Amino acid sequence: MTGSIAIAVSGGIDSLVSAYLLKQQENDVFGIHFLTGYERPVESGSDGINVLSRQLGLPIVSIDLKTQFTTRVVDYFTAAYHNGKTPNPCLVCNPAIKFGALFDEARRLGASRLATGHYARVEAGPGGRYRLRRGVDETKDQSYFLSRLAQHQLARACFPLGTWTKAQVKALAAEKGLHPLTRQESQDVCFIRDASYADFLTRTTGICPQPGDIVDTAGLRVGTHNGLHRYTVGQRRGINCPASHAYYVVGIDIRRNRLVVGFRDELVTNTCRVTDINWIDNVPEDPMAADTRIRYRHRAVPSVVSPVGHDGAVVRFDRPQTAVTPGQGAVFYRGDEVLGGGWIAG
Repeated sequence: MTGSIAIAVSGGIDSLVSAYLLKQQENDVFGIHFLTGYERPVESGSDGINVLSRQLGLPIVSIDLKTQFTTRVVDYFTAAYHNGKTPNPCLVCNPAIKFGALFDEARRLGASRLATGHYARVEAGPGGRYRLRRGVDETKDQSYFLSRLAQHQLARACFPLGTWTKAQVKALAAEKGLHPLTRQESQDVCFIRDASYADFLTRTTGICPQPGDIVDTAGLRVGTHNGLHRYTVGQRRGINCPASHAYYVVGIDIRRNRLVVGFRDELVTNTCRVTDINWIDNVPEDPMAADTRIRYRHRAVPSVVSPVGHDGAVVRFDRPQTAVTPGQGAVFYRGDEVLGGGWIAG
């Protein structure tokens, strides 16, 4: 398989169509399926992989990455909740697992590139640098989740669906008789299937709920919570404290085991700090205008990003934003180009 391209095949329609497209364009393609330990039986068994292999006419190699996935992704997820933050596992999984451990295995098998079913684009730029761009389907664009890929990872990445829409993908699958193993869309947290985040943390990672006070922004006690891991900034449901208006979570005080709540206008902020930024091209030296996206389902908004050191920044939004959540990713765009992404610190 020397010099070939590996396509990560999950069993969903996006990776299936990506593999089909690559096979039409490339002479030397093989599939690679990695196990996390959290799949449904139909997604992890050899029978399912064989079905996909026959449909595509491609060999598919199964790789066990359960240990790496647990230590790099699930443990990160748990630690974030322990620290009162709201994690985003895909932002960790893509550089550490898919374009990290998985590509290492693909390269061992002779691949020089790795393709995935992400709706995004990568292009070679001046000076041998690579650029990450949004997928053309605005409703499915997944460039946000790829913002922490380094230059050497973008150099070997391939996204066949970058110029496709979801409707076109579905139509091609129907036309070519490509049947995914699962009809469900991929989720942000693929390792949590049939439970809430809180239940997963309690049952799987051993977090023991510790009841504590719910206080308003003035420090007045208004109720009792059943464990801080059940809450995230911006959350409205589950607070169950009567007031003149609905309460929202505005802060999580781990040290004193307190949930801080307030009214909707207390969620609004003009600024946030971002740390551990992966700048895809050059590190900016001066404040710059950029559109900032503070969670996946958030429309990027105009802002001024002022660098702090090599990998930090202060973001000032042109208009106030709600529920700027510590632990989530802040991703910076100029037009359809991703400039970089880091972690919201507060």
